[in-house]
Amino acid sequence: MPRAPQDVTDAELAILQRLWDEGPSSVRILAERSYGKCNASQHATVQKLLERLEAKGCVRRDRSTWPHTFSSAIGRDELIGRQLQQTADKLCAGSLQPLISHLVRSAKLSEEDRQSLRGVLANLVEENKKNAKK
Repeated sequence: MPRAPQDVTDAELAILQRLWDEGPSSVRILAERSYGKCNASQHATVQKLLERLEAKGCVRRDRSTWPHTFSSAIGRDELIGRQLQQTADKLCAGSLQPLISHLVRSAKLSEEDRQSLRGVLANLVEENKKNAKK
């Protein structure tokens, strides 16, 4: 049975967000962008965070360059989905419906947000109709 993806800590998420926003980077560049002028300890912290993210399958290391560069191996949407499913598993017996319903009811959605949600639901209905015909 495949191992379940592990949670990403807030510090690891900050590194992932930099990679999503800025693209592949070396440890030094990530450390400088995170801390400004960084010291050896901060450099080592970023290195360790990248190693953990690599072990979790969230980043890739390009060893063909020196220094090595790191890039995200998962997208923001995939991580959001993973985190929401983990929350649903813990709180709602695996069902996303209670989470989505709560967010829709409690959030102040703009008209644009509501239209976007309607579009997503309409697309899902169409996909289900097409799949049912197959």
